[in-house]
Amino acid sequence: MLGELDRAEIARRLPHAGSMSLLDRVLTCNESGIRCSATSHQDPDNPLRGERGLDALAGIEYAAQAAALHGSLLHETATPRNGALAAVKNVVIAKEWLSDAGDELLIDATLLHGDPAGGIFSFAVHAVNGAAKGVANSGETTILIGQFTLMFVDNIPRSPS
Repeated sequence: MLGELDRAEIARRLPHAGSMSLLDRVLTCNESGIRCSATSHQDPDNPLRGERGLDALAGIEYAAQAAALHGSLLHETATPRNGALAAVKNVVIAKEWLSDAGDELLIDATLLHGDPAGGIFSFAVHAVNGAAKGVANSGETTILIGQFTLMFVDNIPRSPS
């Protein structure tokens, strides 16, 4: 579908601003999924970081941003859409902290089912070090895997007032 996208183009397509925009690059994207990279897990000012570091569960937010970006690229939306995770399941954590996971994170989000209201994605967050950067499955350590349902906020039914 497309080649690499940089941080500025990613920021234009997501509703996150400043340091909450976690992704650096889109490495690959097609109809079935997306692979992004990030180094913000090493930033001491990462807004998801606690006193002890950046918990591996923060990887879910990295994957959710990748999934939202996938939707933006797939459907060429003019403006960023706000979304919410409606469900998260089958999460397996292999390493406790993202903050000491490696030089770069590789984030995969695979679309299992999609419609105008959102989508169901499987995801994986991997760490790579040094020379292995960007090389598929070379030197990658899996940190976190799972599945989530992403719903666009404008499609979430509201209860009557």
